[in-house]
Amino acid sequence: MSPPAPSTPRHSPPIWRFMVWYFDRFLRRHMNALRLARWGVPEMSGHSGPIVVYLNHPAWWDAAVVILLAGRLFPDRTSHAPFDAAALEKYAVFSRIGAFPVDLDSARGAAQFLKRSRAILGAPGQMLWVTAQGRFADIRTRPLGLRGGVARLPELAPDALFVPLALEYAFWEERGAEAFAAFGTPVRGADLLALARPERLARMETDLTATLDRLSADVAAREPGRFTILTSGGKGIGGIYDGWRRMRSVLTGRRFDPAHRSEGDRAP
Repeated sequence: MSPPAPSTPRHSPPIWRFMVWYFDRFLRRHMNALRLARWGVPEMSGHSGPIVVYLNHPAWWDAAVVILLAGRLFPDRTSHAPFDAAALEKYAVFSRIGAFPVDLDSARGAAQFLKRSRAILGAPGQMLWVTAQGRFADIRTRPLGLRGGVARLPELAPDALFVPLALEYAFWEERGAEAFAAFGTPVRGADLLALARPERLARMETDLTATLDRLSADVAAREPGRFTILTSGGKGIGGIYDGWRRMRSVLTGRRFDPAHRSEGDRAP
């Protein structure tokens, strides 16, 4: 008797909604803003098949940012992601919202990844988010060194869209850091499948590198108008000093703005 076909990872809608809310609150407390490049807004609403988003992996914050992006931009899709097996034991809640364990240091891990990905991409309304470098890496690292498994995915789902996602973090005018994101141009799985695996992987890496380079140029420009704010946290220093500034504004009849520099693109 053949073994049963793998099922999609568990995904509890109530826990998912809670985690989107939780990480929105968490980011507001510990960062200044999550900004999406205006040119990097995903255009995939008319695609009925699965979607694969492959991204660079610069920081611990990536999981929180991906959950917020998925919850805000793709609320009608069920998101999944491979997760380091050892780390998933520490953060077990992620296994309830679509994460599945992968052993990153063995050939068995590659088989685990492809087996679960096949089940996910074969079900309706699914979305797979892959940190394709398979490790933390500085945004300036070149080449990006994407792992070969991501180039196998078009073989499992030619009807999928493959979308590069660039992430970056930097400090601007406020005490909290800024998180930045930008989606690149989607490519059909069937078009990638027409390439041999080495060329396919090179094409995907080239697309992600170009997206990351363009995002980095916008980050370096420090022009808030190039971005849309998806969520933002508290401004200013806080504590006694901002309390004194607020009181002084009240006494002088002026509006109090704790931000170091005011912006015209406040979060909705």
